[in-house]
Amino acid sequence: MPRKVMITCAVTGAIHTPSMSPHLPVTPQQIADAAVGAAEAGAALVHIHARDPVTGAPDQSPEAFAPILQSIRQRSDAVVNITTGGSPAMLVEERVGPAERFAPEVASLNMGTMNFGLYPMLDRYDTFQHDWEQPFLDGSRDRPFRNTFSDIEYILTKCAENGTRFEIECYDIGHLYTLAHFADRGLVQPPFLVQSVFGLLGGIGAHPEDVLHMRRTADRLFGDAYEWSVLGAGRNQMNVAVQAVTLGGHARVGLEDSLWLGPGELAPSNAAQVTKLRKMIEALGHAIATPEDARTLLHLKGGDRVDF
Repeated sequence: MPRKVMITCAVTGAIHTPSMSPHLPVTPQQIADAAVGAAEAGAALVHIHARDPVTGAPDQSPEAFAPILQSIRQRSDAVVNITTGGSPAMLVEERVGPAERFAPEVASLNMGTMNFGLYPMLDRYDTFQHDWEQPFLDGSRDRPFRNTFSDIEYILTKCAENGTRFEIECYDIGHLYTLAHFADRGLVQPPFLVQSVFGLLGGIGAHPEDVLHMRRTADRLFGDAYEWSVLGAGRNQMNVAVQAVTLGGHARVGLEDSLWLGPGELAPSNAAQVTKLRKMIEALGHAIATPEDARTLLHLKGGDRVDF
């Protein structure tokens, strides 16, 4: 039987700003439509951030998430993954709010404080639509993305009673060891969904040797107690995804991670990136995992046990 590969789609995120692409979803309806379209194209999981519908600024209030989540659930069986990363400019108490309130099947969880350099993107854009965009990007020169041991434990504790499992986001090798630390303490249970992130300034690079190193280290630490997925930032998106699939892993795409479909070509939608990756996976002889396949692989509680 062909191996089933999970595609995650992160549809908007908090990295790119509205001035960078006219296709970036901003309003609740646009974000929900993007998630549903990605699921219809083959994504088993959709990773959700919310934004201010007027300015496009990241918004981590539960009220901003509610219409997005309700619309997706009414229209799709995809596994919904709510961010607890929010934006690097937010405190952990704000970031965990939507996952604590809505008890999703999956929530993201970052495994370490890091430099999160967005400021090089300023060299590519001359004008911005909104006043917040340029200061937000420039501020990343001196703004660490805080995910201390205390912050991680806080998120795990806040979500402990709602049956949510985690997309463990690992931006460097040390983050794998941090996951092993919390697993040893019994605060997070296998099977782990390890989402390795490559190519963001401040984290591990996107060289094939970096991808191999992350895979080998995770294998040594977690054996068969995890599912490995990757995302490559920007132009690294598809190269890293295909390498990971050949190594037995899964992959994430979406306009959170890259605005592009190919060199010099803006992605017209999240679904377009999912479709491109799906064709690559199927060309390698693998099958696309359905939401139910993902629920089985990750031991999820089921879409009928969320609070939205």
